[in-house]
Amino acid sequence: MFASKVTALHPTHPRRFLVVEDETDLGNLIKLYLQDFHAEIVVVERGDLGLHKALTEHWDLMILDLRLPGMDGLEVCREMRSKGVELPLIMLTARSTELDRVLGLELGADDYLTKPFSSLELAARVRALLRRSSRAQQPDTQEPNSLQINQLLLDKLQRRVLLSEVDIELTAREFDLLWFFASHPGRVFNRSELLDKVWGYGHEGYEHTVNSHINRLRAKIERNPSAPEYLLTVWGVGYKFCEHSSL
Repeated sequence: MFASKVTALHPTHPRRFLVVEDETDLGNLIKLYLQDFHAEIVVVERGDLGLHKALTEHWDLMILDLRLPGMDGLEVCREMRSKGVELPLIMLTARSTELDRVLGLELGADDYLTKPFSSLELAARVRALLRRSSRAQQPDTQEPNSLQINQLLLDKLQRRVLLSEVDIELTAREFDLLWFFASHPGRVFNRSELLDKVWGYGHEGYEHTVNSHINRLRAKIERNPSAPEYLLTVWGVGYKFCEHSSL
């Protein structure tokens, strides 16, 4: 499955990777070929144990198998994201069906690999996620920490959304998508651009994931989702956020 090692970026502090994989041989191989990242790599073989570690310890990256004893990977991913854990996550599966991929991505996985995969592909995905995570943690002094558009208030630091002073519960990915839109009022984005900007590396070909997220956002923030005021469709092109000025 794995062929060769690659040189990884050297972190300024020791990284910690959590691998949740019930195939012992594969777990050991993943651990072996990620050692070039100079990280502490912990492998566990049960989904429930992986979830406990993800919620109670600090990690820089998680590699999560889809089919696990104790709790499957989809449920682990759902629980993590529902509790606000933004740990970069690559999901693994022996199955290559589109449904599996879409479920993982919509529940909050950052990337997806189907077994068997090469060491070079795994390393490239890990490196890309670490870079994205590092950029996301760097504060942008040009970007505000809150946005208010009509009755909609977004707080980036608390990752909180209020509509007419009522809390709106969003998943981590829904918040990211809404914040991105609200930060670029009036600008039209096609689905591929949104995948690249909000989901990032490894999501090419899943434009319908954007559609389903926008439909769920509309159901939560629009008075009439069939006649939206905030998230607007530009037919034949994509979507845009309303052009009302932020206050």
